Amino acid sequence: MGLRAGARVIPCSVGRGGISTAKREGDGATPQGRHRIVGLLYRPDRVARPNGWAQPILPGDLWCDASDHIAYNHPVRAPFGHSHEAMRRPDPLYDIVLITDWNYPQARAGMGSAIFLHQWRRPGFPTAGCIAMARRDLLWLASAVAPGDVLEVPALPRWPARRAAARQGKD
Repeated sequence: MGLRAGARVIPCSVGRGGISTAKREGDGATPQGRHRIVGLLYRPDRVARPNGWAQPILPGDLWCDASDHIAYNHPVRAPFGHSHEAMRRPDPLYDIVLITDWNYPQARAGMGSAIFLHQWRRPGFPTAGCIAMARRDLLWLASAVAPGDVLEVPALPRWPARRAAARQGKD
């Protein structure tokens, strides 16, 4: 799969649940559609500020994924006693994070949280629903985007349909 940024196509991975038109919290899917870039975060202890509007990820920065909490799908600070994701990770996956407007800022319970663009573990390794790419591509993208730029996640054929087509010689 590739993310088109101007004339450039960036290899990327999507969620383990594929691409969905019915995104739900915890389904592992990447939501199909047009999503605006609304935030850019970076680890100042690991990378230089990639763009003038980027905000640092500090110790204690979290993202709430508790769909029954008022802060659902919003950044929060530790200590936080509800379900959340740590933004300051020991691995490099969140050294740079582009935040999309999926179910944000007016989050609806259960519709899914935290659709980020971030570094991948390795090529092709699926995410929990985010879009991941190589560090060099993420650094380039983070330096080139502006708030409000649009990302489009297209519909893709479902895997079983593609396998069936291949068996019938239609792939």
